[in-house]
Amino acid sequence: MGEHPSPGPAVAACAEAERIEELEPEADERPAAAPEDHWKVLFDQFDPGNTGYISTGKFRSLLESHSSKLDPHKREVLLALADSHADGQICYQDFVNLMSNKRSNSFRQAILQGNRRLCSKALLEEKGLNFSQRLIRHVAYETLPREIDRKWYYDSYTCCPPPWFMITVTLLEVAFFLYNGVSLDQFVLQVTHPQYLKNSLVYHPQLRAQAWRYLTYIFMHAGIEHLGLNVVLQLLVGVPLEMVHGATRIGLVYVAGVVAGSLAVSVADMTAPVVGSSGGVYALVSAHLANIVMNWSGMKCQFKLLRMAVALICMSMEFGRAVWLRFHPSAYPPCPHPSFVAHLGGVAVGITLGVVVLRNYEQRLQDQSLWWIFVAMYTIFVLFAVFWNIFAYTLLDLKLPPPP
Repeated sequence: MGEHPSPGPAVAACAEAERIEELEPEADERPAAAPEDHWKVLFDQFDPGNTGYISTGKFRSLLESHSSKLDPHKREVLLALADSHADGQICYQDFVNLMSNKRSNSFRQAILQGNRRLCSKALLEEKGLNFSQRLIRHVAYETLPREIDRKWYYDSYTCCPPPWFMITVTLLEVAFFLYNGVSLDQFVLQVTHPQYLKNSLVYHPQLRAQAWRYLTYIFMHAGIEHLGLNVVLQLLVGVPLEMVHGATRIGLVYVAGVVAGSLAVSVADMTAPVVGSSGGVYALVSAHLANIVMNWSGMKCQFKLLRMAVALICMSMEFGRAVWLRFHPSAYPPCPHPSFVAHLGGVAVGITLGVVVLRNYEQRLQDQSLWWIFVAMYTIFVLFAVFWNIFAYTLLDLKLPPPP
């Protein structure tokens, strides 16, 4: 770290005020995270000796002298960080994580294992909140198992950007379903219409070389009964998860479940087509349910046992409907009705990649060894499925149904 001249008293006072404003800007003026070299300049002002550490006493005094300018919850977190370092120092990486609102494992452990425990009342006990504040608090308790994470999320969430991914996907699915329903003049068990498979979005084993079908099949549903449950689960589970973890992470889990679902069908149910967004939906729901079970004592959502039971019953009924439909006499022989294996592919993604994402709120996934293990497993499966689709159908001399 390079040398910097010491600023004068007036300049130093202004710099301290600016640093506090960086910590807690107004909600409508919250800037994007600054580049790391900017944090380095700030850190060097605390560390004139270029040791790579700053005094927790100086950091704590700065926070306490400007406590009126900070949200109470976030101030508690920052003070807990300062008090948790027994050696009286904060390293540069923790400082960067703090200033950029990104918390590593060491940063979390510094708070959770600190000498000082957060002593204020729980977020759930606060009164006088408006509707939007109660909604954000509700989402925090629905998805996060730690009180410190719930407080951090409550103070940090600005609804900018809104949960656009799940809402956009849901609207597109409804729009395509209505269009197909009008075209086929059928809305219930739409999949039984003889012309249903002619749509270019459906995954069909004879047309597996058309790579877009491994993803676009989510916009085709077997009927309104199929679409209805997927839409409800996407909105009730997917939207809150996206509000907490962001569109990038939730979109990654959803799309990974969708692709895994179609590839699983191409490997395990080779003659069947695929429709519906169940692969992505089951990835999100199974990840959420697994996260609740793994953090049972910390999750404070109301009636969690009953709600888990209802979710599992709904998922089981939908899976049972898919199994029944798969073996029901086909409306377009010799091609069978769509496969149910995509549901299982989604569950596999949810309890692996999905759980790692949901368990690491605002932590860098690249720091998690389990993340890389599951990414490697997913990549191996995708490569295996690609080679399977290229060579296995010919080697097995499988008789596929004719293209629609």
